Amino acid sequence: MSIYKLKRSQLIKCDRTEVFNFFKSPVNLEKITPSNVGFNILTPNPINMHTGAVLDYTINLLGLKVRWTTLITDYNEPDGFTDVSIKGPYSFWHHQHEFLETKEGTIMNDEVTYSLPFGFLGQIVHQLWVKRKLNEIFDYRAKYIKTKFDDRIKNNNISSEVK
Repeated sequence: MSIYKLKRSQLIKCDRTEVFNFFKSPVNLEKITPSNVGFNILTPNPINMHTGAVLDYTINLLGLKVRWTTLITDYNEPDGFTDVSIKGPYSFWHHQHEFLETKEGTIMNDEVTYSLPFGFLGQIVHQLWVKRKLNEIFDYRAKYIKTKFDDRIKNNNISSEVK
């Protein structure tokens, strides 16, 4: 099984509490995800984020609606939280969200460690489609955050990388 990693960092020249408050609301996941992903939260609102919270949603995967369930395994407001997939399209999904307060604003770090099912075929699908698709989703997300917080501040992207 191949393990992949996606890392993103973004400087948001805004107070960490304000940034964290945006990201702790699962409703905002729909806003920061491109519409062609078909992201739809099934868990009824309001959703109280905490360690142990379970979130159910669907995404469109090659025209099929796929159910995805994640578990919040670590929740430490306003420093960050971690979600892992307990059911979904990946054989493994571990997403750490970190929010660091600096003199310049908040550095938002994302690190996603994931693997795909189907062995060698999954590796091919990763190279041909999944890697590009995840980059598109996180690029969209960075642009959305830039636009959202640009009304009050200037936002700079520090780095992005998929290995």
